[in-house]
Amino acid sequence: MKSESEKIIIISYVVIAVFLLLIMRLWQLQILEGSKYKKLSEANRLRIMAIPAPRGILFDRNGIPLVKNSSYYCASIIPGEFDQGKVEMLAKVVKMPAEEILDKLHKKSLSPFVPIKLKQGILFQEVAHIESRKSDFPGLIIETDISRDYIYGDTGSHLIGYLGKLSPSQSKDPAFEDIPPDAFIGQWGVEKLFDKSLRGVPGKRIIEVDALGRELRMLQEKPPIKGEDIQLSIDINLQKKAEKAFGDRAGALVAIKPATGEILGMVSKPSFDPNLFTRGISSDDWIALARNKKNPMLNRALQSQYPPGSTFKIVTAIAGLEEGVITPETKVDCRGGITYGKWQFGCWRKHGHGVVSLHRAIVESCDVYFYEVGRRLGIDRIYHYATSLGLGKETGIGLGKERRGLIPNTKWKQDNKKLPWFLGETFNASIGQGYVAATPVQMAVLTSAIATGGNIYTPSLVKDSKPAIAGNIKIKPETLEIVKKGLSGVVNEPGGTGWAAHSPLTSIGGKTGTAQVISQDASRYLAERFRDHAWFVAFAPVEKPEIALVVFVEHGGHGGGAAAPIAKIAIEEYLINSKLNPASRSGQDSKLGIQNVTHRPQDD
Repeated sequence: MKSESEKIIIISYVVIAVFLLLIMRLWQLQILEGSKYKKLSEANRLRIMAIPAPRGILFDRNGIPLVKNSSYYCASIIPGEFDQGKVEMLAKVVKMPAEEILDKLHKKSLSPFVPIKLKQGILFQEVAHIESRKSDFPGLIIETDISRDYIYGDTGSHLIGYLGKLSPSQSKDPAFEDIPPDAFIGQWGVEKLFDKSLRGVPGKRIIEVDALGRELRMLQEKPPIKGEDIQLSIDINLQKKAEKAFGDRAGALVAIKPATGEILGMVSKPSFDPNLFTRGISSDDWIALARNKKNPMLNRALQSQYPPGSTFKIVTAIAGLEEGVITPETKVDCRGGITYGKWQFGCWRKHGHGVVSLHRAIVESCDVYFYEVGRRLGIDRIYHYATSLGLGKETGIGLGKERRGLIPNTKWKQDNKKLPWFLGETFNASIGQGYVAATPVQMAVLTSAIATGGNIYTPSLVKDSKPAIAGNIKIKPETLEIVKKGLSGVVNEPGGTGWAAHSPLTSIGGKTGTAQVISQDASRYLAERFRDHAWFVAFAPVEKPEIALVVFVEHGGHGGGAAAPIAKIAIEEYLINSKLNPASRSGQDSKLGIQNVTHRPQDD
């Protein structure tokens, strides 16, 4: 049996060991991890609240605001201050499922003291109810955030764009490391293209709170810095009129200021309402958009490519004149088509145009004439002029991924089809059919280049930005003059295929085009998806162009009947706006004689 002295020694050792452990733990907490726990202590005493920065406003070229910012309330929770055992009670107060609250709480955040938004856009009555219960739920706060309102709804939505939360890939991108997880950034259109400038710099407010999370006093406030306002190059009145002219039809319009490359309007139909995204789109709304067979989220102006049809004859005519294989006096006898081996290549006018020179061939869009020009040129020379005019490559507009289109040549056929090039394929290519494909924005750039004497600009979305010349095709002035006179005749001379674009306000030059979907003469009597696509390219005034544009109507039939009237409306609207103060436009349309065109049967 141990003596009393031995027991005392053992107890002493135990006491000393306990004290040593306590001292070591205190040393760890105060010395090794002191700074860490000091920060946590400060965070428990101080609340750092972010103050959202108002986003920069987008204006049209005439100073008309296209968007506005508006404040709204959010119910948020600070995870480090909240007792998760009260989730069920909290769910009843904020009127949302408990599972949703837990899901938000369990998501990895920057800090347990960074607020997580539970419910956005709550009504004032809900704010009052939540405020009255805040003492029961430490960490529950009401925040004010800023939302984006798109004044014109779905008008111009593919160009203006929308806001959204960070995607999973963006969350891992170092470029977005300073963006709070619940923040909204530009995810489409110019909202995305100029996001960094529009976004601004958030402020912050440092508040001292007690153990229950109640605010005691504000210690510091750093005001936010508003984002930069941007004046876009588009004319919202042109945009509205053009979209209305499309009605329920799918298609695209791109209008350009020829002297600078500024985009004056960009239509893609059908469109979508960006207001659906302003506070986070609901799953039902997203599914409805994604499953819509008309694909409203597709920007047809630059993300769809189609055979350009007879609008491509502009390229063939320029190539023929420049290469000297034809002159303005060169005549071809059109009898409704040509035969090549066992194949027939018809003209849109079954009984033919008779003997025509270049001018009438452009005006009346004679296919047989351009078959002959294509035969004399060969596909490789057509390829050279088409690509020099901006086809077969991205325009560099910057609004997301562009389709490149396709301009074929002998090398492309050999590389991709492992076959030689045939003359019949040249016939098709010379009138914009076969393998040839272009986007509406490419055709707009091409038309602008014709209007300005060969300058090819990178399309710009900001008013008065420095023009960026992407290239210049060396075309003789007399060649351009011959072609432009022909394009003027398309709209203004008897027999012209673009008569529906004739305007009493200005001189318009243009070219119709019909892109075949199926090779059936009766396609206009078939279901819409089998009907031909309608094109029209134009510029005005012919003498000194201020606007160049392209109109594409998907399954619209003939270019003269479906696309040309839309072009006329858009051109007149822009020229009216450029002469009048937009604020004083009410009632001017009728005074200037603008009226709808009555359609009559069209050819091309």
